[in-house]
Amino acid sequence: MFTGIVEETGTVLAIKKNTRSSVLSIRGELIFSDLKRGDSVAVNGVCLTVAERSGHVFTADVMHETLNRSSLGGMAPGDRVNLERAMPADGRFGGHIVAGHIDGTGVIAEVKKDDNAVLYAIKAPGKIMKYIVEKGSVAIDGISLTVASAGFDSFTVSIIPHTAKSTILSEKSAGDTVNIENDMIGKYIEKLLGHTGDGAEKSDITEEFLIKYGF
Repeated sequence: MFTGIVEETGTVLAIKKNTRSSVLSIRGELIFSDLKRGDSVAVNGVCLTVAERSGHVFTADVMHETLNRSSLGGMAPGDRVNLERAMPADGRFGGHIVAGHIDGTGVIAEVKKDDNAVLYAIKAPGKIMKYIVEKGSVAIDGISLTVASAGFDSFTVSIIPHTAKSTILSEKSAGDTVNIENDMIGKYIEKLLGHTGDGAEKSDITEEFLIKYGF
């Protein structure tokens, strides 16, 4: 589990491509203070497992499903990535609950200055947008952000100077692809309410039930 607070940016050193998977080699600095084989690291929001570590470089296997759902399949050596270690049991929630399981990708439609902040408009498919709530949480390339506004097929987030300096988002421009992980709370509520659209039996937990008990 992660919080969406990026610890540092790293660099992709090498990519070994297999038929339907790949192996990434990534260099960093800060996260290697206690990183060991088997640990989880969020790479642009994608939870990967450290397969090997040598100095300040770790390798991670990326399976076919991950390549299909995220932007990792389009990476090249030299690309910079956001890195975050899994949250320790005694850590703080600086962002929100992030699983590192990408729901899909979006495309940056516009980038514009807003005084000391930068607004990013991101176009996303319906399966992403249905969970986007104004003033709710969303993880973009592993960064915990607040939704500033939400439309039919796009939403905006506002980036403060610290986030721009500490992540790779400031290097992105219109047309670039980003990984998106929706806030998991909305997905679980939908499942419990039985609104799956696949004929599954409805739960006894209804909207009226949740309202009655203060949710």
